Amino acid sequence: MKNTISLFDFSKKINYKNELLAGFTVAMTMIPESLSFAILAGLSPLTGLYAACLMGLVTAVLGGRPGMVSGGAGATIVVLIALIKSHGIEYLFATVALAGILQILVGVFKLGKFVRLIPQPVMYGFLNGLAIIIFMAQVEQFKITDANGVVNWLQGMPLYIMGGLTVLTITVVYFFPKLTKAVPASLVAIIVVFAIVLGFNIPTKTVADIAHISGNLPSFHIPQIPFTLETLQIIFPYALIMAGVGLIESLLTLSMVDEITNSKGSANKESVAQGLANISNGFFGGMGGCAMVAQTLVNLNAGSRARLSGIIASIMILLIILFGAPIIEKIPMAALVGVMMMVSISTFQWVSIRIVNKMPKSDIFVGITVALITVVLHNLALAVLVGVIISALVFAWDNAKRIRAKKYIDENGVKHYEIYGPLFFGSATAFADKFDPINDPEQVVVDFKESRIVDMSAIDAVDKLSKRYKQQGKIVLLRHLSEDCRKMLKTAEAVVEVNIQEDPSYKVMPEK
Repeated sequence: MKNTISLFDFSKKINYKNELLAGFTVAMTMIPESLSFAILAGLSPLTGLYAACLMGLVTAVLGGRPGMVSGGAGATIVVLIALIKSHGIEYLFATVALAGILQILVGVFKLGKFVRLIPQPVMYGFLNGLAIIIFMAQVEQFKITDANGVVNWLQGMPLYIMGGLTVLTITVVYFFPKLTKAVPASLVAIIVVFAIVLGFNIPTKTVADIAHISGNLPSFHIPQIPFTLETLQIIFPYALIMAGVGLIESLLTLSMVDEITNSKGSANKESVAQGLANISNGFFGGMGGCAMVAQTLVNLNAGSRARLSGIIASIMILLIILFGAPIIEKIPMAALVGVMMMVSISTFQWVSIRIVNKMPKSDIFVGITVALITVVLHNLALAVLVGVIISALVFAWDNAKRIRAKKYIDENGVKHYEIYGPLFFGSATAFADKFDPINDPEQVVVDFKESRIVDMSAIDAVDKLSKRYKQQGKIVLLRHLSEDCRKMLKTAEAVVEVNIQEDPSYKVMPEK
């Protein structure tokens, strides 16, 4: 049981004060974001709050990373807006549940490890793009909707008041930790600004101006959709995209927390927890979600290192829905905006700018591309996928240039080619260009001791090379090839010399 739910692992010391305060602060910062994205998607505000509560609770208890916070994230709901508009909210619930099933399958089949394939420049681009999105979302709070439904920027005194309160919040968040870290700076900033606004009766935008958040407990509800193949065809593509976006953001957040806390989380366990949380959302009226980078950073900065803060945050949101709405609705938006702006500043990887002159140009290009796609399209899965593909192609190109051959003729008049570097689809052409079948002596030895045949293109290149020498009436010997490769070269008419002792057998292609 201890390995399953480390919440109850009493061998690890838990700072209950930090966990309690962190949980409360996370709840305060999660509410406006969940509300904003629910309204953006045309959903009831409670749909966003239920998602924040359910995602946070399930992943806090069952997830693979203590200290990580999940909720009703904008990254996942943004990809479902088109489905909501075309088919309605019941299809949303079904899609969220199906996405959860797909996420569980990723965890069960241990596919979470593939997040390791995401290079550092992609991580930089992802986090920088996300920081910009978080900041831009806060700037949007300086707008207000009039009685006619027209959205306008705040002007005059309302603008100056909100701007001043936001600056005050940022100042408190920045300077308070220099005095003490016993209490989270974000929570102190929210309380200070709240007290000033109430004490001086300052008119400013509050949470109530976004939406009213009182409601009941989430109730079990089976999505009211026809259970047909046609329905599956409608929701499956959306579920696949949502599952991918959710897992990528969650597992990247997990990697980020691993770095910050210098500890190791479980990607597969987190995938299963995310799936269970989304299934819960689908059947209890939530809009679904994933790990939230901003709230996770708030949680960690507040000193949380255990699961308790996530559970407290979820329970706090539920209590606010049931009882605390009248108070929470009076919190000035400026306080929450200031906290989230500071989170976006800390999320941005400033080190990526400092080391830009030391990074390869290809890595700079990848980082900027990922950040731009994240900001412009809000599609984190596409951004990361494009970044990984570009990085893979650059890697293949660089390795293709690294293949080289050392040439010499021994005392017997035999010419030797000692190959260095991997032989694969990218380097096959360069490999073929190293040889001169017309002018080479009658016998040639190609030594693969410092090289490896990687794929079918490499096998084909070796096969064609042997035939080129055969056409000239010459013999080519291939040394230090594995037994697997020798079996695959049945069509080559060269003499293959195998040394299994020096070069242990390794698999090039699956055996039949």
